[in-house]
Amino acid sequence: MNRIRAIIIKEWREVFKNKFVIFTVSFLPLMITALPLVTLYFTGGSEDFSGLSSADLPPQFASLCGELSGGDCMLYYLVTQFILLFMMVPVIVPMTIASYSIVGEKTTRTLEPLLASPVSTLEILIGKGLAGVIPAVLSTWGGYLLYAAGAFLMVDNRVVVSKLFDPVWMIAIFVVGPLLSLFGVSISVMISSRVNDPRVAEQISGIFVLPVLGLFIGQMTGLILLNERFILWMAAVLVILDAVLFSFAIQVFQRETILSRWK
Repeated sequence: MNRIRAIIIKEWREVFKNKFVIFTVSFLPLMITALPLVTLYFTGGSEDFSGLSSADLPPQFASLCGELSGGDCMLYYLVTQFILLFMMVPVIVPMTIASYSIVGEKTTRTLEPLLASPVSTLEILIGKGLAGVIPAVLSTWGGYLLYAAGAFLMVDNRVVVSKLFDPVWMIAIFVVGPLLSLFGVSISVMISSRVNDPRVAEQISGIFVLPVLGLFIGQMTGLILLNERFILWMAAVLVILDAVLFSFAIQVFQRETILSRWK
């Protein structure tokens, strides 16, 4: 654990010297939090939904809103529309950190001493992975709690706001979020092991944000309804994917090949 802790601290000292990484870790969660709060400010407190009844809403809303009235259900749907945005943060942030962590060290020639040390490959990857996962998870949780606090202040209906703390959203933010971070780190490690430019690694890694973006678009257009069953299935699939991808990342991260290639 001492070796892994030392690697994490070392990674943070090196990575956070880059202004782009600092921007991604700090301002991206703030921007994603501000967008739904601004939308909620202009729509959440209005009476536009007061005349809606349950019959006016799509049938699938019944599983989402439960016993809420038609107007309250529509308001809750509005409040939860942007939850998936917060699930993009734990994918983007660790990918950015991991890309600069490995490829950046290749460029500055600081990776070679680490690879030549007696630290195992597993310890290196765990340390580098946690260096990306920890800031991503903390910024995701902080952004979500800030959004929940903002919704509490802007929406008068406390029953609707309390829905933000239902088990389905706790699982989405506090379980699926970290699993998405591990997914992002594993992808970035595999890509960074094969490329020589941080920008190239980040651009390639960015492709894997598209599935989460697709879920967000699907939810906004009504094609996908994020209920408890969907989130639980998503968590189960991510557990399997994370295990497979991290195992594959260990195999791809070949220390001897990297050392000989970058001399």
